[in-house]
Formats: sequence, C-alpha cells, structure tokens
Amino acid sequence: MIKRALKLVESSVVETAMRTIEIEKQGLIALERALANGLSEPFTKAVEMIGDIAGRVIITGVGKSGHIGMKIAATFASTGTPAFFVHPVEANHGDLGMITQDDVIIAISWGGESAELRGIVAYSRRFAIPLIAITAGEKSTLAREADVVLLLPKEQEACPHGLAPTTSTLMQLAISDALAMALLEARGFTAEDFRTFHPGGKLGASLSHVSDIMHKGDRIPLVPLGTSMPEAVSTLAQMRFGCVGVLDDGGCLCGIVTDGDIARNLGRNLSELSVDDVMTRNPKTVKETTLATGAMALLNRHNISALIVTDAERRPVGIVHFHDLLRIGVA
Repeated sequence: MIKRALKLVESSVVETAMRTIEIEKQGLIALERALANGLSEPFTKAVEMIGDIAGRVIITGVGKSGHIGMKIAATFASTGTPAFFVHPVEANHGDLGMITQDDVIIAISWGGESAELRGIVAYSRRFAIPLIAITAGEKSTLAREADVVLLLPKEQEACPHGLAPTTSTLMQLAISDALAMALLEARGFTAEDFRTFHPGGKLGASLSHVSDIMHKGDRIPLVPLGTSMPEAVSTLAQMRFGCVGVLDDGGCLCGIVTDGDIARNLGRNLSELSVDDVMTRNPKTVKETTLATGAMALLNRHNISALIVTDAERRPVGIVHFHDLLRIGVA
C-alpha cells in the first residue's frame, strides 16, 4: 500500500482545485456543443424510448460509471421515472431475472468495452429489451449493440495523469440528469408529485402544506366576541399556542388576542375588559394549501409565533405554531 506524506502549499492546492474545475467545465461546454449538434437526435430518441415503456429504467455500469449509475437511478426514481440500478456482475449471477421486456436498459461505460457488461448487453439483445448506451467509444462493442447511443465527447480528464475518471464521470452525470429533467418536464411532474416520492428531509418539509401539520377541531383556541379577558386568558393558557382567535356572530375570525396583546394591556384592569377591547383585528392567517415554508416566512416577517388557518370565508379550520414548523425541519 502506497502512502506518502502530504506536502501542502495553500496556493498550490487552490491552483489545483481551480485547474480541476476549469478542465471539468470545458468538458461540460463540449457536451453542451454536442447536444446542440449531433447528439440532439439520439438524446430525443432516448427520452421518447424511456417515456414509451410500460416498465422501469434499468441502469447498469461498473467502476466509477457504476457509481454514477446508482445516482442516476435515484434521480430518475425521485422525479417520476421508475428506475433502479443493477450491478452487471450480479446480473450475470441471477439478477438478470429482475429485468423484463417492458423495461429499458441504460448501460454506462466510458470506453464501451467493459467486459462485465457483456452478459446484460447480450440479455437485452436476446429478449429485444431496448438498450441505451452512454459512452465515448463511438465504435465500441456497447455502441454497436445499443439501439440508441448517447456519444459523449472525449475531453481531457482533470487528473494530471489522465487516469482518474473526473471529466468523464461529470459528463455521464450531466447527460443523465438532462434525461431525467427532460422526462420530468415532458410528464408535467410537479413539486407536489416530488413530495410524494420525497416526504423526508428538508426537501420534503419544504413541500409540506399547512394542512399536513396544523392542529384541528377542539385544539384550535377560539372564543366569541364579548368574551371576558379572564376567560380568554384561561383559554390561551390551556391551549398553549400563545394566542386565542376571536369569532364574530357568523363564526368567522375577526380578531386575535396574543401574549403580546395581554402584555401591552397590563396597565389596565383586564378583569373589566373583553376581548373586543384588546384584540388585534383582521389578524394574519394562512390557507390549508399554503406551503409550510410560506407559513414560516409569514411568521418571521411579522414576528409572530402562530397562525390561524382559515377557509375562504375566514372560518377557522386549524392553527399552526412556529414549533410545528421547526419540528418537521422548516427553518
């Protein structure tokens, strides 16, 4: 095992980083030029082929191309195109049975001669399973066998020895992301669709609606107009949202009494007051369809801790607190 001591010089390290990014950027520029020219037709065919199948997209590749393939499969799956990765070696030992004639295979190989791909390529030909190749090997075995070839430009690797896949894998990733996004747009895939496949994490939280997290029914702190302040304070304390909504005779929200309103009126005799004397009229509200991120923005903008959720007639249907949003990861 070779392990040498590092000789770090800050300026040299940064120069290497900048050179790497510049070389990889040139690869993307070359790919962009290719898409504007000869690559446009096979790219369109690949999108149509994937869009027409009844099954899944099977991604395969070995080495660094395999790692790219796993990421691509995840991107496809989360953006409305069912997909999974099949390792070509495992395919040769039984996993070919995971692939059906309703599927399409995307095989990734920079040179197009990876021996490990032979079994899955032969299987695709035997059972007439559509095969898309992502390769830079124009006359390679993989390119000859494929129904559609996404031919990548041969550009310089960022590795000073020209060995470690860098620019090449970046182009593989970019063309695959382009496929996924083209399919996403063609299908009319929405942010709500994305949330269906991605309920977890910050992305899922940012796409949650107020209706997903709001408190409903008797959990909403509400009192009618004319309620005495002692009674309103009791309701506020029991519900622990830091506020209580005030309803008019028609059951619509007409005001709100908050901790802040009470603090501002401590110099008055609250026992002699009603909510009508203290409440903030026409308070800020949200709809059930408001995104959680939108609710958080409203809370922050107006420096408040809770929002009552109302319907089109301003009848309360829920309440959402700052802590509810923090709990699901919205900040």
